Amino acid sequence: MTAIITFIIVFGILVIVHEFGHYYAAKKSGILVREFSVGMGPKIVAYRKNSTTYTLRLLPLGGYVRMAGAQDDDSEIKPGTMSSLVVGENNKVTKIIISSKVYEANAVPVQISKADLVDELFIEGFENGDESETKRFDVDHDATIVEDDGTEVQIAPRDVQLQSVSVWKRMITNFAGPFNNFVLAILCSILAAFMMGSVSTNSNQLGVIQKDSVAQQAGLKENDIITKVNGNKTSNWMELATAIQKNPGKKIDLTVKSHGNTRSVSVVPKTQKSNGQKYGMLGVQSQRDYSLGAKFKFGFTSSIQTTQAIFSQLGKMLTGGFNINQLAGPVGIYSMTSQAASMGVITVIQFMAMLSLNLGIVNLIPIPALDGGKIVMNIIEAIRRKPIPEQYETVVSLIGVGILVVLMVAVTWNDIQRFFIK
Repeated sequence: MTAIITFIIVFGILVIVHEFGHYYAAKKSGILVREFSVGMGPKIVAYRKNSTTYTLRLLPLGGYVRMAGAQDDDSEIKPGTMSSLVVGENNKVTKIIISSKVYEANAVPVQISKADLVDELFIEGFENGDESETKRFDVDHDATIVEDDGTEVQIAPRDVQLQSVSVWKRMITNFAGPFNNFVLAILCSILAAFMMGSVSTNSNQLGVIQKDSVAQQAGLKENDIITKVNGNKTSNWMELATAIQKNPGKKIDLTVKSHGNTRSVSVVPKTQKSNGQKYGMLGVQSQRDYSLGAKFKFGFTSSIQTTQAIFSQLGKMLTGGFNINQLAGPVGIYSMTSQAASMGVITVIQFMAMLSLNLGIVNLIPIPALDGGKIVMNIIEAIRRKPIPEQYETVVSLIGVGILVVLMVAVTWNDIQRFFIK
């Protein structure tokens, strides 16, 4: 249960922070945000304020910001739709109810024959079932529509749609989600540093040596400096840790500097399993810095190092052959969250920082339907100095969605086999 709650909290924070970036940038750019949803699937609760409907949905696996005029925003009402129209004091429709779940006593029953809620803002149809006369209703610019599932959102006139703002504002809006993930990662790392009380100096000088560890048995001492691993220079803790982790259960030669003297030490790192992979461990910690400045600095340095590691893995996937085990979907993330939860709050916060960076970077990959793909489309439009034809943009986006769906299914099945099928 702890793992499930932790997973929901971590995933929820990541989604809310990411989508809030899009939401805030869209609002500042003059784009109508019709809905801000946390979760997917059936609606649990909804609340409207300042033209935006905030919804909590049943499945805690994602969320979205629904911007007016975006490709996933469908505001068309089909002919023949039964509706109830609430008409305001200005004789304009202020609410359009097409849901059978919502009833208002003062609403006028209308079978819609034609509607334009984007440009001309009108509805035509048969009032009270009288098909002998088509009646036309003007629609208020800020009218709302109650959709099939009972969610009330504002209509999307042309002037508040995504495509109505400049390409630069759209680019900023698309980038704002990943940007927020980078900021969250830095803040999480800073918080973890304060909770730990000290941070790694990122030097190759040893700090605490764990009792009965491989390092202690090999005679390594606190303040020893490991300058080389198997003849390869290590200038910081990240390089040292990576070199050790690559050699689980294999003999390695260390070049150790202590009190001005240099010696060679041979060790066999202990094998540690995590996320279905094996890692080598010596049982050492890096030196610690207890200063206030170091804790704030840690938020940036650790995020930069993690980002470098992520790009290194992406590079290996592209040049060294694709391996699906290098990817993790919701099932894999849940398993890793469970491991992090068992190690304590600090580990969960550090894990969330890593996940947030991953989410930000992956979303910037130039695949259609991801933020990176949308930004590429924005750049192409800026170069062409005219919009990309809607039909081309739609086809490209559908291809991107198809790729993501296939990849997600494959990754999820692989995660189930790795973590739950023995």
